[in-house]
Amino acid sequence: MASTKTVDLYYDPFDFAIDDDPYPVWKRMRDEAPLYYNEKYDFYALSRYEDVARELPNWHTYRSGRGTTMDVIKSGIEVPPGVILFEDPPLHELHRRLLSKVFTPRRMAAIEPLTRQFCARVLDPLASADSFDLIGDLGAQIPMRTIGYLLGIPETDQAQIRDTTGGAIGLVEGTFKAVTAETFENSYQLFADYIEWRADHPSDDLMTQLLNARIEENGTTRPLTRTEVLTYTSMIAGAGNETTTRLIGFIGQVLAEHPDQRNELVADFSLIPGAIEEVLRYQAPSPVQARYVAHDSDCRGRTIPEGSTMLLLNGSANRDERHYPDGERFDIHRNAAHLSFGQGVHFCLGSALARMQARVALEEILSRWPEWDVDYDGAAMAHTASVRGWGKLPIRVG
Repeated sequence: MASTKTVDLYYDPFDFAIDDDPYPVWKRMRDEAPLYYNEKYDFYALSRYEDVARELPNWHTYRSGRGTTMDVIKSGIEVPPGVILFEDPPLHELHRRLLSKVFTPRRMAAIEPLTRQFCARVLDPLASADSFDLIGDLGAQIPMRTIGYLLGIPETDQAQIRDTTGGAIGLVEGTFKAVTAETFENSYQLFADYIEWRADHPSDDLMTQLLNARIEENGTTRPLTRTEVLTYTSMIAGAGNETTTRLIGFIGQVLAEHPDQRNELVADFSLIPGAIEEVLRYQAPSPVQARYVAHDSDCRGRTIPEGSTMLLLNGSANRDERHYPDGERFDIHRNAAHLSFGQGVHFCLGSALARMQARVALEEILSRWPEWDVDYDGAAMAHTASVRGWGKLPIRVG
């Protein structure tokens, strides 16, 4: 029978030292304790590809309805309707169908030229600079501008919303931080005035679409409640900003550490999409998915009790050597699928948008600076319960 305890093996998703570089711990978990148990916080974790890929879509057992981060699950709060990340079918399917009508191919195609314009606006003034912060000057700007445009938020207000949202999820200490119902309410109330104004001034944006949307429920159709509209808006703004910002930072870091592969991209931009997929595999911006165990279940020879918390470590699974040959090595030619956008009913709705923004950002960077390195003395990781990545990443360009 597999053991969940291994001497001196400790994994804590709130520990900043571990979060800065979790891969050595995750590798030990895969090898020594593929079903891991943490007594301090009372959670289980799966780290191998075969387990994570199997259980991510298994919503019957591993539920999202009580949250998909451990702090939300452990806080035991009721999540407001509209946060589809924190929902299970059938409610999740109802809300996902609505948002799929919002993230249309037509709208995504229209956004790419704007994203490129946003990149040029922030990068052109840096043309003569010897260095700049890839996060502050670009990574945190582009998703904010794109999501702001999509939602219909005035550009003058976008930075404040991004910073407030980021501050709400940020961790200041490497330990558990309880989440309250007010946390959700404060996050979506940021958008209350915009929603009310947009109700009287409709436009071609997501807020207007949400205000006009009707969903079918129990055989009848109804408009979204104001709380649902607010929650949808808050979720799109938060999720779209954070993960893509971290992805852009990881692109800068990983390509600085692999200059030969970066040179291949400079010579052939058609390799960029594959390179972005490999960055997503190698450095997942959202590497830990928490689930509530809905009923007693068997896992690797043990019974996981109903009510437990299970962490599905997709960031670890992405490097599992049992699935990816030499999985700890970065290779833009790998051409392998990954779990960074999830699996099954919770596959990321914004994946196409994130991929497009990352591709355009990398094209614009490489067009201006074919070489750079990272000033790690000035770099700093951002710590949250939901995403992982750089909060500050100064690069020296040449």
